[in-house]
Amino acid sequence: MAKLPLGINVYEAAKQRIAWSFDTFQKIYVSFSGGKDSTVMLHMVAEEAKKRNRKFGILYIDLEGQYKLTIDHIRLCYELYADISEPVWVALPIHLRNAVSVYETHWTCWDPSREKDWIRTPDKLSIMDHDHFPFFKYNMEFEDFTPEFGKWYAGDKTCGCFVGIRSDESLNRYRTIKRKDKSMLDNKPYTTWCGEGLFNVYPLYDWKTEDIWIYHAKYKTPHNKLYDLMQMAGLSIHQQRICQPYGDDQRKGLWLFHLIEPETWARVVARVNGANSGALYCRESGNITGTIKITKPEGHTWQSFAMLLLASMPDRTKEHYTNKVAVFLKWWADREFQYQHGIPDEADVNDEAAKKAPSWRRICKALLRNDYWCKGLSFSQHKSHAYEKYLKIMKKRRQQWKII
Repeated sequence: MAKLPLGINVYEAAKQRIAWSFDTFQKIYVSFSGGKDSTVMLHMVAEEAKKRNRKFGILYIDLEGQYKLTIDHIRLCYELYADISEPVWVALPIHLRNAVSVYETHWTCWDPSREKDWIRTPDKLSIMDHDHFPFFKYNMEFEDFTPEFGKWYAGDKTCGCFVGIRSDESLNRYRTIKRKDKSMLDNKPYTTWCGEGLFNVYPLYDWKTEDIWIYHAKYKTPHNKLYDLMQMAGLSIHQQRICQPYGDDQRKGLWLFHLIEPETWARVVARVNGANSGALYCRESGNITGTIKITKPEGHTWQSFAMLLLASMPDRTKEHYTNKVAVFLKWWADREFQYQHGIPDEADVNDEAAKKAPSWRRICKALLRNDYWCKGLSFSQHKSHAYEKYLKIMKKRRQQWKII
């Protein structure tokens, strides 16, 4: 879909979106990560709040395994806007993806049973009481916590949650803005309905990475100093990201941790299974990470190699991946006559990359990549509350299908 110019620069457009939000919503809060995008958004929202003498919320979900420099920056921002904000610093046991281990595919930040191993001491502002939020459940998924928080914060009022995503960062973020089937407010594409009176608002959706740093340079606003060290380490401005470092995409930056903050890294290695090996090999290609070109062992087909990889996994992880592979095989068998007796060992490499053709090589690549939700096989993440039910259903289906 073609992009339509607005006739103004992205800064002025963002200011208009923020002003519209203050006019429209009874309550407002910023979803803050300490990264470059949410920091610019926080400064701009605070500027509008000061003009109107109105308070807004700041939500930071502390995932424990963060750089000290990021925590210092977040604390500075909370202090900077203390007089016009309602600070919410969450440090609760939340269930997180760990993409650097098949033995511990997830981990729980701020797990009370692992207190002696915590990477950091919680900030004095931290909310650690499990009963503070009526909706919170121990080991809750991050993706479940955020919308529930928004509804709780809104109460019975209309509420806008400012989210600092930019559409040029990924296809999924672009779709978030451009989807025609989503519910918007006043036909504003930079809004998305999240349930009840809550809407996400994306005021920076059309900014480029360069725009973010032009803003900081022009207005001299505080930014996360971690980016300066990333620049010194040789990363381009498009490679620099700040987030919980063990996710499927975020693990690519693990190698930086021990260079930038060795004292923090020592505790990270002790806390999260696979962190050290992830840092060593995350930039490698081939069988170590399942990226680019992979090879099969001598004497194996891609199918037998896939079976070998599954057999090498812990039982729970093996069960998870076997379910995914079974659905993948069943889906292609039901829709393409040529695959009723099985998918090929390998297909055209470009078709595999575009997810247009199935193959056992595609399956091997997902397994080697530790692609837990098998996005490379066209799956999406399950809702946490439905996963256990899914496991029971899949056990029965696999018995019926007799595929794997």
